[in-house]
Amino acid sequence: MPAEISLVIPTLNAADDLPGCVETLMEGLAAGLIRELIVTDGGSQDATCEFAEAAGAQLIHGPASRGGQLQRGCAAAKGNWLLVLHADTQLEAGWSRVVSQHLRDGGGRPAYFRLRFRARGAMARVVAAWANLRSRVFGLPYGDQALLIRRSDYAAAGGYPDQELMEDIAFVRRLNGLVELPACAQTSAVRYQQQGWLRRGGRNLLLQGRYILGADPGDLARSYKK
Repeated sequence: MPAEISLVIPTLNAADDLPGCVETLMEGLAAGLIRELIVTDGGSQDATCEFAEAAGAQLIHGPASRGGQLQRGCAAAKGNWLLVLHADTQLEAGWSRVVSQHLRDGGGRPAYFRLRFRARGAMARVVAAWANLRSRVFGLPYGDQALLIRRSDYAAAGGYPDQELMEDIAFVRRLNGLVELPACAQTSAVRYQQQGWLRRGGRNLLLQGRYILGADPGDLARSYKK
């Protein structure tokens, strides 16, 4: 029986992050979970694509739009399940055991990982705690928490929209029955550390609120990159 999971990772100049991400995924290969690795690139100018090819990934090229990249990657997937994660996210040791149990006992429900930042300090814990609370209460995990979903459910929910930002919110709002896995997705804190935890966190909340109220994702993406 083929392995169940297609890994889908969108990239753009992610050569510094992708190796660490892929390394943490190898335990899933050893556990017989991973059917394929799909890296869907948005025009990287660094060594991202070279690393992806060396790692045995199926490499897909297209315009730099994270929603569009995810759309193309998921469309190419052959596994019964998709595990979608960002290049700067690393799954903690033991994740394959947790995922195996979910595939066996989870009733086919879509799932996400708890968020943790690869950083020390109270603010890193506070921001992660808020993200995890938001995910449980409002059913809104974001892309840096990694999403595990059956391919048939992905298609039924309409997939990721081709937009530069908030593609994760747009998609997960159409999912029902999301559950939290008892394992962490450890994501980069670089932008928070560069811009300040409060400033970056407040800005993200503002952008999210504007999106929910109907703002154009392209305009929000330009604000996000400033």
